[in-house]
Amino acid sequence: MSPDWSPEFVVSDTLAQTLIAEQFPHLKPVAVKKIGEGFDNTIFAVNEMYIFRFPRKQFAEGLLSIEKKLLPSLYSRLPVSIPNPIHIGSSTESYPWMFLGYSYVEGEVPALAEDEVRMMSAPILASFLKTLHAQPREWAERVGVPVDPIKRLNIRERLPKLKHHIHQAYLQNVLEPCAALDECITSLHGLIGVPFSNDTLVHGDLHIRNVLVDEKGVLSGIIDWGDTHIGHPAIDLGFVYAYLPPEGREEFFRIYGQVGEATQKMAVFFAVYVSIVQVLYGHDQGDTLLVHAAKDSLKRVLNE
Repeated sequence: MSPDWSPEFVVSDTLAQTLIAEQFPHLKPVAVKKIGEGFDNTIFAVNEMYIFRFPRKQFAEGLLSIEKKLLPSLYSRLPVSIPNPIHIGSSTESYPWMFLGYSYVEGEVPALAEDEVRMMSAPILASFLKTLHAQPREWAERVGVPVDPIKRLNIRERLPKLKHHIHQAYLQNVLEPCAALDECITSLHGLIGVPFSNDTLVHGDLHIRNVLVDEKGVLSGIIDWGDTHIGHPAIDLGFVYAYLPPEGREEFFRIYGQVGEATQKMAVFFAVYVSIVQVLYGHDQGDTLLVHAAKDSLKRVLNE
């Protein structure tokens, strides 16, 4: 069975250059440089001014459609920088899906920073998520944001998948058995059947590769909004546990507002789930930096 991140179509540098030049002639001469490949998109820097994302599978085209509708309206509402899609590319005979070009968001993905550096991002992250989660659901739905289409917090369905991913990580020797992880998994059984509401606008994919920091290591931008949906805030709050030290979490919730125990546990669950998947993905792609970052996130979630 192919992993979830296996592509259906990969755009080469040459094809990206051709598609952009044909559909956006004002950008000629087009200089492209591939800067990343995610689960869903191949990403290029263009003319050192824009970021273009090309879906790697049909499903991802729908995610870009959400960004196309949402981000121009959300762009000015948040206290950190986010991409703004300004070039809308269409399918052609040589490429089957829509693609987008965005304004460039300054910053770099975080390195394995010390706690003192991460602490500086706590109030910014809190302000960002507090503002995002306060956006009216009715407005988000009007611009095309769906209610969580894949039931990310259905613990009954997701917990067996998480256990399978952990088993695979052990088999591949990319993760060592961990008592703290076992205890965490056992505690999550208590969430099965716990009711919760899906009524909050969330980023949906907040992790180490979708945040940017400035030269001091301070949070400056949030990218990759294709998984944005109406869901539960725990989906985004998982990043608080995966990125900030304990004292940073205290600072975060002092600004964001306190949440209940069930929300905290669901946030931990999602942070563990994302970290394990990233360990497997990084290992499969030969991305040792991602493996190290994901394992660091997992240790933080487990308070090791």
